[in-house]
Amino acid sequence: MEERWSTEHVLSLSPDAASAKAAGKLSGPGPWSGVGCNGTALWGACKGSGSTPYRTVIELAGPAYQCSCPSRKFPCKHALGLLLLWSSGGEAVPAGGEPPEWAGSWLAGRQQRAEQQRTPRAEADPVAARRRADRRAARVGAGAQELRLRLADRVRHGLADLSTAPSPWEEVAARMVDAQAPGLASKVRELESHTDEDLLAEYALLHLLAAAYERVDTLPAELAATVRSRVGFSTESAELLAGPTVRDRWLVLGVRDSADERLTTRRLWLRGAKTGRPALLLAFGRPGQSPDLAIPTGQLLEAELAFHPGTRPLRAVLGTRHGMPAPVPAAEAVPPGVSPARALAGYGEAVADDPWLESWPTVLTGVLPVPGHGRWQLTDGKEALSIDTATGPGLWKLAAVSAGRPVTVFGECGHRGFTPVTVWDENGRATGVS
Repeated sequence: MEERWSTEHVLSLSPDAASAKAAGKLSGPGPWSGVGCNGTALWGACKGSGSTPYRTVIELAGPAYQCSCPSRKFPCKHALGLLLLWSSGGEAVPAGGEPPEWAGSWLAGRQQRAEQQRTPRAEADPVAARRRADRRAARVGAGAQELRLRLADRVRHGLADLSTAPSPWEEVAARMVDAQAPGLASKVRELESHTDEDLLAEYALLHLLAAAYERVDTLPAELAATVRSRVGFSTESAELLAGPTVRDRWLVLGVRDSADERLTTRRLWLRGAKTGRPALLLAFGRPGQSPDLAIPTGQLLEAELAFHPGTRPLRAVLGTRHGMPAPVPAAEAVPPGVSPARALAGYGEAVADDPWLESWPTVLTGVLPVPGHGRWQLTDGKEALSIDTATGPGLWKLAAVSAGRPVTVFGECGHRGFTPVTVWDENGRATGVS
């Protein structure tokens, strides 16, 4: 029998509350005609205010959506309504049919583009490509050298003068952009937001990164890959997927969205059921658009992942999927975890491999959120981890789910404390903490 999504799964795709509410009015069979599904896609026509119904098609693997309505939200209310209709089961969306021509052509086009993305682009002129790479490496090297000198100059003048002196960092960040080192530029801009207590440590880490790049060709391969990634060099997804991949049944430990005026970023943390390996997937969407990749917490997805190279490979690219996501069995609903002491040790081991690593994904088991020493903590009665103050309102959701009882919490353990993402109650129900 086909595994259909839960209502919670569908609503997690909504770009906002208004879209979810409007979709509820389209979740019955009344406005729909010509609906169907074939295990990989849904389609149907929804009656609107005009004489022509809106044609809606959804590729479930993405998921991805296409609708003839004029809405700028993705997914629109029609796509969400069709998903809700399908998720309710019954005969409202019959299975096993063939999509109509308008839906089939869109699905075929997406499949063709996906195949092209999985195929590494052939370089027309390898010699010219090598020259471009050498020129960029030289520019980045010059930028790293200039950054080291700027940092040394600021320290030489003393941190006490920073409150009265005009900040040079926007200019330096622009210089790093010109040097084609976007990673360095981003780190330089972040210096403005750090407190005086943290500033010297941030100077040191940035100086270390710039110095490491200047001798990157002499570093071990994995460390060199980490340095290049931190500086701003990237690897295309197709190139990663052409190399070794890791196939596993991946459990979604948590999902969190963050947004600014330009972009919505979705972070999905996974753990391999067989390998125990952590992974982080990133998906992006324009303002008002939910990122395409959407797998709710607690789902299992059998798939192949390709990891970005480095000393602590974590970020990955989603490759071939082997089936649709499915709920984790009840007996395995709560993932195994570690103690606060072991979590700190694990983060320390990770930082030893990658000095610029700010946090590491961790599951804590049997911990209780309690107030203490000006910050809330997660304790197992022996050791405690401070909760990152940036957690904000999510702290109260964590405390409410706990209700004074030990819980299992997934989050990121780092030098600023523990940032909770998901909490499981005593009945194995997962709740996002945000």
